[in-house]
Amino acid sequence: MTERAIPQLVAHRGYLLHYPENTWPGLEAALKAGACWLEFDIQMCADQTFLLLHDADFNRTAHSVQSVFDTQSDDTDSISVHEPDRLGKKFAPVPPPALTDVMTRVTGFPAARVMIEIKEESLEHWGLETVMDTLLQTLQPFHAQCVLISFSHDALSYAMQHSTLQTGWVLQQYDKAHWQRAHSLKPDFLICNHTKIPGQEPLWTGAWQWMLYDITDPSLALDWAGRGAALIETADIGSMLQDPVLAQRKCRHGL
Repeated sequence: MTERAIPQLVAHRGYLLHYPENTWPGLEAALKAGACWLEFDIQMCADQTFLLLHDADFNRTAHSVQSVFDTQSDDTDSISVHEPDRLGKKFAPVPPPALTDVMTRVTGFPAARVMIEIKEESLEHWGLETVMDTLLQTLQPFHAQCVLISFSHDALSYAMQHSTLQTGWVLQQYDKAHWQRAHSLKPDFLICNHTKIPGQEPLWTGAWQWMLYDITDPSLALDWAGRGAALIETADIGSMLQDPVLAQRKCRHGL
């Protein structure tokens, strides 16, 4: 009998369903729920440090139209990214965390790994080399626990030329052009929204592992694992890890 494929789950922006995205409370909650993998987004701010943030401003998460590119990392205490429209005031205040602070905390969970997405807005605003040189230097102390991911093929190519960090390319589309570029780039991971993959079309084979997002149904996660997806990214890490099959890949982190 063939052993059933069980994916590892990746906590999308932390425990996204119930906590503010890209914040330490949400990431810590995901780890406590048993996540082995975290994923979060980063933007480069005005002093060339990195904040956990998906957007180029704080409007959606903090009701502030201030641009991250005009923000100094030391001036974020007055900004609270508690997502008032979605979560009310339950988590307020929660400033946007710095990448180095979060990764330092993650080192306390040595079994955890993190997918860090550098956003294209920062690459476009500051320039690819400026962002990537600073980011690769920032991540060097945390090298063993990091995978650098991006929609930007050029950013990942640069990272592969200048570091030994693992990389993951997020696909805009699942088509021949992206297949050709994937084989040219040869990242460690290919990442795609599962809804972009047509019908029962097989996942492209290569040296990479697949991560599919955003899935909150355990049966769907297991179906995709059977089709070759090693990792499933989810907004509901807690509920997904309550499934008895998926729970077999849980990390307890000594908690």
